[in-house]
Amino acid sequence: MIQKFADWLVFNLIGLDASTRFAIALNFFVFETIKVLILLFVISAIMGIINAYFPIDRLKNYLQTHKLYGLQYLLASFFGAITPFCSCSSIPLFVGFVKGGVPLGVTFSFLITSPLVNEVAVAMFLGAFGLKTTIIYVVSGIIFGTLGGIILGQFKLERHLSPWVLQIQKDSIEQTGKWEAEHISFRGRLPGIIKESWGIVKGVLIYVLIGIGIGSAIHGFVPEGFFTKYLSAEQWWTVPAAVLIGIPMYSNAAGIVPVIEVFVRKGVAIGTAIAFMMGIVGLSLPEMTMLKKVMNWKLIGIFFGTIAVMFILSGWLFNAVL
Repeated sequence: MIQKFADWLVFNLIGLDASTRFAIALNFFVFETIKVLILLFVISAIMGIINAYFPIDRLKNYLQTHKLYGLQYLLASFFGAITPFCSCSSIPLFVGFVKGGVPLGVTFSFLITSPLVNEVAVAMFLGAFGLKTTIIYVVSGIIFGTLGGIILGQFKLERHLSPWVLQIQKDSIEQTGKWEAEHISFRGRLPGIIKESWGIVKGVLIYVLIGIGIGSAIHGFVPEGFFTKYLSAEQWWTVPAAVLIGIPMYSNAAGIVPVIEVFVRKGVAIGTAIAFMMGIVGLSLPEMTMLKKVMNWKLIGIFFGTIAVMFILSGWLFNAVL
């Protein structure tokens, strides 16, 4: 329905030619903006309801006081794999986790895996590259999320969260405690949950618009041939270059798989092509822009740097074994 509305608005109401780059970019911008804002509101409301009846600060305390030997990171990574979100769509759930006090390393495990692996992308990957490559890709994506969360969790990075999200955490815990003490019914709690969710949407709106605007411009105006020209060389540096070139772009895994298939047919090594895809869906510049609302630049740099190294190693591994 959102895509139909975006098509109607851009191609029918505004009357732009669907074959022009500006029309493609604008259509992409309208669709992604509406989708992300709806997701942000709905997921924030759901997390508010969950936190109202099953306070996530208790889950946080449980995870911190029980030795689960990394299982919590694996579960978060697996949950990311079964949620069909791109990087920018994953941000709302990330905000919900952080708001509820889920340990940051566990939250990062979800954020890493969610855009990389989902059922639609896996089906398309299977049709394009076969069973062996698909299994390696899915397993490596879940491993990346698990290891990335474990590594980032060791740095105790909560101090780098923004004052805005820390205040949301504090307010949420205080509000939940008040509701429990006064035995407020669900109907009585719902207006507060909706108000809080709408406040989160307003708080990140400008970051959503800027981030998706950047991704839309690149999506509409940068031709595929620009990348194949520079990534087809059989050199060690093409994998790091592929990850870096992919960062400014924005797409979900399902949307970029057909492009990657074209790259491979045109002579780009499969590991280099997959590293390019990982850079786009897991380290996008729009994602970085949105994350700025919930964390400082140092934490964003640590997160992106850690994951970029993993993606580069993955690309080299794919090139070596496939």
